[in-house]
Amino acid sequence: MAKEHFERHKQPWRADEAGMLRTLAAKGKGLKEIAKSLNRSEESTKDFAKKNKIEIMKKR
Repeated sequence: MAKEHFERHKQPWRADEAGMLRTLAAKGKGLKEIAKSLNRSEESTKDFAKKNKIEIMKKR
């Protein structure tokens, strides 16, 4: 399986992306789903959420 390629590599987070992250996290979406909808890597999404104290639910 090929590794996903992200066009937005190392790009700063915009306010609308941060708002979308908060909204999706509040709805209980998982990290993978949130990252895909924001077109960001899971690692980038996780780091940004941690910095901004946004809790992302763990999928079981």
